[in-house]
Amino acid sequence: MWNFIGLAFNSKEQGKASIGSPAAEWDPPNASIKSNPVPVLNNDNKATAKTSYTNPILVLDDSKRIAKRKLIEENRVKRRREEVVKTMQNRPEPTSEEWELIRVATDAHVTTNAQGSHWKQKRKFLPEDIGQSPMATTSEGDKVDLEAFSQFTRIITPAITRVVDFAKKLPMFSELPCEDQIILLKGCCMEIMSLRAAVRYDAESETLTLNGEMAVKREQLKNGGLGVVSDAIFELGKALSAFNLDDTEVALLQAVLLMSSDRTGLTCIDKIEKCQEAYLLAFEHYINYRKHDIPHFWPKLLMKVTDLRMIGACHASRFLHMKVECPTELFPPLFLEVFEDQEV
Repeated sequence: MWNFIGLAFNSKEQGKASIGSPAAEWDPPNASIKSNPVPVLNNDNKATAKTSYTNPILVLDDSKRIAKRKLIEENRVKRRREEVVKTMQNRPEPTSEEWELIRVATDAHVTTNAQGSHWKQKRKFLPEDIGQSPMATTSEGDKVDLEAFSQFTRIITPAITRVVDFAKKLPMFSELPCEDQIILLKGCCMEIMSLRAAVRYDAESETLTLNGEMAVKREQLKNGGLGVVSDAIFELGKALSAFNLDDTEVALLQAVLLMSSDRTGLTCIDKIEKCQEAYLLAFEHYINYRKHDIPHFWPKLLMKVTDLRMIGACHASRFLHMKVECPTELFPPLFLEVFEDQEV
């Protein structure tokens, strides 16, 4: 009996010793014994564990916050510029045939553009008292200063002549029938003259220089007969100043305006349309070659063609009122010949 009790006692002690030991890998039925017990944290290691999992909070003062924002913005601008450059590098540039087309158009513009790049040194400001004393009122209610009007009509004849000379220097234009040439010139003359004035907008003096010689303020041009058309030309000048156009870009804009196949009365519509497409394609490729920093430069510039077409249409309507209200003797013959019978 004592042997039996001793055997039972030894079995219990062995069972106790086996729990938590390597021998506990065996799981009896309906039992689960974890070999790696969950550690218990006392007060000391609780503090240690809490400290190790706490993230430090970074507090920036105003100057550091501003500097950080500035750096972020500079990086954003840099990325945008790199994207523009990368995109432009993948775009086609002019072919040899297009370069010749571009060269001819540029030469035509430079040789017919009064004063060229020296217009600021050679311009003369219209006296401030001219254009401030309205002497007639149109049926639209706009005031016309007849002295200012006479000043503008004095320079209008050479300005029109320069536009005609520009067109004649383009081989594509010279190949068209004479009747179509006249229609195209009548349609684009005011548009091209407005463009040439707009690219000579001076923000410092807030003036446009007409025909490369006469610098005028907005109110002077408005009271001199153009009315609201002057506002459109001045706003165009402000917008174009951001584009920093060179002579070639101005020349190609003029060629695109000249070769507008939607003018009423044209006979060679398909040929004129193909001419304009040739200039547009060469123009786009030249823009790619120039690699402007302005995003979407090409579509934005094309929108200015629409603005110039609107200026031409508004001037045609305005001319009808000017002819009624202003003395006929103030209108030069060439001015009447070009702008009479225009589609409104």
